[in-house]
Amino acid sequence: MHVDRFFQSTRGKIVSELRRRGSASATDLARSFGLSPNAVRQQLMVLERDGLVAETPVRRGPTKPTYEFSLTADAEKLFPQAYDKMLTAVLREVRTQFGSAGVESVFDGLSRRAVERARLAVTATQPEQKVAQLTDMLRKSGVVAEYSLIDGGYALHEHNCPYSSAAKEHPEVCQVIHHVFDETLGGTHAQTESLANGGKECRFELHPAENAR
Repeated sequence: MHVDRFFQSTRGKIVSELRRRGSASATDLARSFGLSPNAVRQQLMVLERDGLVAETPVRRGPTKPTYEFSLTADAEKLFPQAYDKMLTAVLREVRTQFGSAGVESVFDGLSRRAVERARLAVTATQPEQKVAQLTDMLRKSGVVAEYSLIDGGYALHEHNCPYSSAAKEHPEVCQVIHHVFDETLGGTHAQTESLANGGKECRFELHPAENAR
């Protein structure tokens, strides 16, 4: 696939729009491009066949679920990854000069600032509303994220990670999201799958506290 030509095509424009939105239905995308929903669905079927988008039922009210599409990790690879390589190089230099303690110190600071931003975004009182707000915050930061119900809690799915390559060499990268979970959701959480370790997604099982802030 020639990436430049791909992004000039209708399918490429759909991929770019999904990356900007996080997720969208065929009807949403049809409005964006001035096409019929059926025409967009045909393009989405090809993208799903090629492993670039995934379809998920999402409730937008009391009616039956709407099917939304989001990008997969393979689709994310189509976009420039220079920032990930730069982060890896910077962390490698920090580790060389200051050791593992230096890297941990950097991410302690990043975690504190991430928690401050998350507290402004996650203001609900009910557990599912908190998870929904957190998921929306991740989408706005460029992560293709969604959540689903599991027994006794919620599963948060991240279909892409801007820093997956850096996390392979520097696992401290992943501590930021765990601090955010601790401070905004409370309760317990566990990561059950990781893109950095070869998984198809980053998956977290969340069991929020009732009144965590």
